[in-house]
Amino acid sequence: MWEERVGAVASRTSIGPVSALVFDWRVGVWSLASSRVTKKVDSVSDLFLFERDLADRGISLVAGVDEAGRGPLAGPVVAAAVILPVEWLKAGLPQMLQGLTDSKQLTRSQRNHFFRALHSLDGVQFGIASVESFEVDQINILQATHRCMATALARLSPGPQHTLVDGKFVPSIQLPQTPIVKGDARSYSIAAASVLAKVTRDRMMEDYHRQWPVYGFAEHKGYGTPEHLAALDKYGPCPIHRRSFGPLRQPELFGATQVNWRAGKSRQE
Repeated sequence: MWEERVGAVASRTSIGPVSALVFDWRVGVWSLASSRVTKKVDSVSDLFLFERDLADRGISLVAGVDEAGRGPLAGPVVAAAVILPVEWLKAGLPQMLQGLTDSKQLTRSQRNHFFRALHSLDGVQFGIASVESFEVDQINILQATHRCMATALARLSPGPQHTLVDGKFVPSIQLPQTPIVKGDARSYSIAAASVLAKVTRDRMMEDYHRQWPVYGFAEHKGYGTPEHLAALDKYGPCPIHRRSFGPLRQPELFGATQVNWRAGKSRQE
């Protein structure tokens, strides 16, 4: 349900030609542009700097992409991709988005405010995708995260000409891309994606809490807090726990009683 939520409001700007010399990542040339932009951003607190540099080269459809949920012991990993209107590069952020930054630096109330704003503002495009815990176990968290990001980008219509990625280069993204370390605090497009991914995942975990309240998912969102680990010791894992993560790889460390959730009763190990 959550992964089908896609914003489809198109930017009204024209699509400029992509420079093959600068942005053809397939031959490694894109990295030259990335390094040049990165040098400039270190001394300038302009969170539209990356987007503006690309717009100056005729690239108006620029998507920021970020994920939430790589580290938890339970639940999905979620990614969001966002294209902000190119007009905002000159006009600045609308009042509703003033203060937008990395979702980890925001309060819950601020994240929810920006989430609503990004859904309501004209010209904002976004795509959201998730990969569930069983698939994380099958392909590992790195591959799951990359798949999730690529899927979120594929849900943008029209698709972006260039992608700003939080963190390192993502091989599964078949687009020119600029990886930006701590990009969610250095690009408004990535910051917007981080908010959408974080709030979407938090709400998914709150839904899971209603199914399996003994773990406290609504509070810790699946992370390995002492309370979560204590619940694992008492009840064992439930269907959304990642069996390839940490203590879940060693079920003998759990307590004697585990819950057969499908049967709805406890069993003795």
